[in-house]
Amino acid sequence: MAQHPPYSVVVTYFEDRQEIAVQAVDRARLAPIVAGELEIPILLDEHKFKLDDEFARRLGSGILTLIALGQPDIKQYTSFRLDPIDRPSEE
Repeated sequence: MAQHPPYSVVVTYFEDRQEIAVQAVDRARLAPIVAGELEIPILLDEHKFKLDDEFARRLGSGILTLIALGQPDIKQYTSFRLDPIDRPSEE
C-alpha cells in the first residue's frame, strides 16, 4: 500500500461549472497559505470521538454553509438541517 503524507482537504464550489471539487493537499505545503485564515476547530471529545454518520452529516452541512457565506448562489440547492437529527436512545 502506498504511503501518503498527512492531507488537508480543500472543498471548492465553482459557480460557473456548477461543481464542487474536493482536493487532497499535502498539509505541509498548504500550511503557509492558510496561516492566519479563519479556522473553526471541531473538538472530537465533544462528539465522544464518534466519527459516525451524524458527525459526517453535520460536518458536511457546516462546510456547505461556510461556502454559502462567500457564494450565496449555492443556497438555492441546499435543503439540509444543521441541528442534530433525533435518534432513539441507546439505553
